[in-house]
Amino acid sequence: MTDFLPTRAEGLRRLAAFVPLAGRAYAEGRNADHGPGQHSAVSQLSTYLRYRLVTEAEVCAAVLDRHSPAAAEKFVQEVLWRTYWKGWLELRPAAWTRFVAERDAARDSIGGGLAKALAAAEGGTTGIDGFDDWAHELAETGYLHNHARMWFASIWIFTLGLPWTLGADFFLRHLIDADPASNTLSWRWVAGLQTAGKTYLATADNIARYTNGRFAPTGLATRAVALTEAPLGKAAGLAMLAERPSGPALLLVTPDDLVPETLGQHDIAGVLVANGTGEWPWGAAARAFVDGAVADTAARAGAAFGVTVTTATLDAPAIAAAARAAGVTTVVVAEPPVGPLADALRAAEPALAVDGITLVRVRREWDDALWPFATRGFFAFRERIPDLLPALLAP
Repeated sequence: MTDFLPTRAEGLRRLAAFVPLAGRAYAEGRNADHGPGQHSAVSQLSTYLRYRLVTEAEVCAAVLDRHSPAAAEKFVQEVLWRTYWKGWLELRPAAWTRFVAERDAARDSIGGGLAKALAAAEGGTTGIDGFDDWAHELAETGYLHNHARMWFASIWIFTLGLPWTLGADFFLRHLIDADPASNTLSWRWVAGLQTAGKTYLATADNIARYTNGRFAPTGLATRAVALTEAPLGKAAGLAMLAERPSGPALLLVTPDDLVPETLGQHDIAGVLVANGTGEWPWGAAARAFVDGAVADTAARAGAAFGVTVTTATLDAPAIAAAARAAGVTTVVVAEPPVGPLADALRAAEPALAVDGITLVRVRREWDDALWPFATRGFFAFRERIPDLLPALLAP
């Protein structure tokens, strides 16, 4: 398994080591996949960003302190893609609920030859050069280069003819950095659903070029006919949140935001760090990372706030028990983006209300400023960045 130490200190160390390479070196080398353990041209910060052990603002600030905006454009743009995907899904949560429903239906209905093809794809026994190697690399390390993820998804959908939702699920069950927004919407983009009619076709020449000739697959699909779906509807507005409470509160920390000491909430009577929902994290690699990151976060939170810190599964009984232990009826949480943690919080809220406990979501300035502009495509979103980024990165 790839050695992603589950601590904020390790995320910051990796950031500092990568910053000198975030300009021209990244722009020229980012598409090349040299194989397991050879991903030096990319930052491999996605795991730390996914759980916000380091924040997007910290990463962009560090890079732009070393490089000009022009030199660092490609790397900063990749960080902003993650924000864009989260904002896009926040404004269209039906894309997540539809994915979950279609994935579950596909799981229940798949059989016969399609079941055998699915087992071969997940087990890396299709006979397709490169694809099988990436299936093994994913299962063994919990990581894949972004370009390999695109090739893999394209071959899964257009060459093997497998349901895209099961491919997205395969990634969610194995990637340490499995992110509901980036993963779901990237698979939709490859399939031609995200940008209607626009697909991504993996070709043998492109794979050979960017793997330095390691792979030369044959028999790949030569056409990528876009999948279709019923319209999702227009983007909703970003939900308004209640004001932060002025009195003491329990701080609830979820694995979607593991830097509570930078949240700006100071009157903390206790801290509860959630380690999952019971069903999530879906995969063993992600679960091991989250468990370690939760322990690291609990230690940092105890030092930062000087209060009792507990860890538990994210559900109403655990939240209520921690609030009672802290002697408060208000619980403050950094708003989880659309996904399993947001679903779990929504499910817990009615029971908390019965117990007289108020759940108050707060939104980081980064998300509040950028998510509302994810109403269209990424390039329209990107046009707003020069006006918004300086203020977000100011000390």
